[in-house]
Amino acid sequence: MKTEIAIIGGGPAGLAAAVAAREAGVEDILIIERDNELGGILNQCIHNGFGLHTFKEELTGPEYAGRYIEKVKEHKIPYMLHTIVVDIAENKVITVMNKEQGMFQIEAKAVILAMGCRERSRGALNIPGYRPAGVYSAGTAQRYVNMEGRMPGKKVVILGSGDIGLIMARRMTLEGAEVQVVAELMPYSGGLKRNIVQCLDDYDIPLKLSHTVVDIKGKKRVEGVTLAQVDENRRPIPGTEEFYECDTLLLSCGLIPENELSSQMGVDLNPVTSGPVVNESLETSVEGVFACGNVLHVHDLVDYVSGEAKTAGENAAAYVQGTLQKAGAEIPLKGENGVRYTVPCMVDTERMADKQVVRFRVGNVYRDSYLCVYYNDKCMSRAKKKVMAPGEMEQVILLKSKLEEFEGLKSITIRIEQE
Repeated sequence: MKTEIAIIGGGPAGLAAAVAAREAGVEDILIIERDNELGGILNQCIHNGFGLHTFKEELTGPEYAGRYIEKVKEHKIPYMLHTIVVDIAENKVITVMNKEQGMFQIEAKAVILAMGCRERSRGALNIPGYRPAGVYSAGTAQRYVNMEGRMPGKKVVILGSGDIGLIMARRMTLEGAEVQVVAELMPYSGGLKRNIVQCLDDYDIPLKLSHTVVDIKGKKRVEGVTLAQVDENRRPIPGTEEFYECDTLLLSCGLIPENELSSQMGVDLNPVTSGPVVNESLETSVEGVFACGNVLHVHDLVDYVSGEAKTAGENAAAYVQGTLQKAGAEIPLKGENGVRYTVPCMVDTERMADKQVVRFRVGNVYRDSYLCVYYNDKCMSRAKKKVMAPGEMEQVILLKSKLEEFEGLKSITIRIEQE
């Protein structure tokens, strides 16, 4: 089986990339999705707040996904459901498996990686105690409540203040559960400010920063958890323990891009994001393989995922049509002094668009500071920022004309500076 563009993943990134590639003129596209429906994680995100940038209106997750699924069907873009990608070779031969056709191979001219991300598991967190029933990732609990109509428990403690954990604090409360506390290991929340206000403050749910779970009581079912304050090295402080009686512990402790397939095929990964290293075209280190969405870096807004996926789809289309220029002199981008990473990691002024969006996250909470962009050692812009926090994605825009005007440009650095 052959296709011009194979898209791995039918979530918001895969759908937007497919639509963009078709609208750029490529007819032969295939979406491969392991779940039983398109839409990805959006199907279980029944709260609103999606689509303000893309559609200029507030939608729920399923409504947002539905807009793109309709476009995919209008364009008659084929997709395979219940189909698992086992392997992607460097020559872009994809080995897949489903129950109808068994194991078979698909030869693609270009591949778009859009596998999304997964939640960090309890095992990765090294929480002491037994393994009783009642410990769930926040995303699993969200699926149970929103899609399967099942309540994980009635008395809840949440560890981690990522956006899914904050949203589930509100969701469980609305369904009649008692959410006692949200504990966060770091001295700042990992979620959007609006979610802290709308999901915790509005429901009088306390948020304890610099706290973690040090013990889980119960063998068959969770009976309670012990929280303790942590010091600057994130070690529990003796004497600060508090016991909370509960039957459920939800974990919202971060997301990890799903890049096992990327790694197997030889794509270079960024150790900070755990996502592929990409250039301005969102092309990875393997020619003709592009990446977008949460498999590239974890986003806070799905609207940004869709915009990024559109870029990946258009460039993959240009690649198979032979109109994407070969990479030339690539200028590396780097983050310093609080800027943890940049996407993309390098730009080629001949291939880039007139405006290049560079997205990144910061490593701490910064107040009344400056976001600076340096060309070599020269500061080219200095923007005052009232607050920057790890839970909110930041961005700067590079202008192609400015890059071309600067003689001898060897590197671009984005850094945070104080007064």
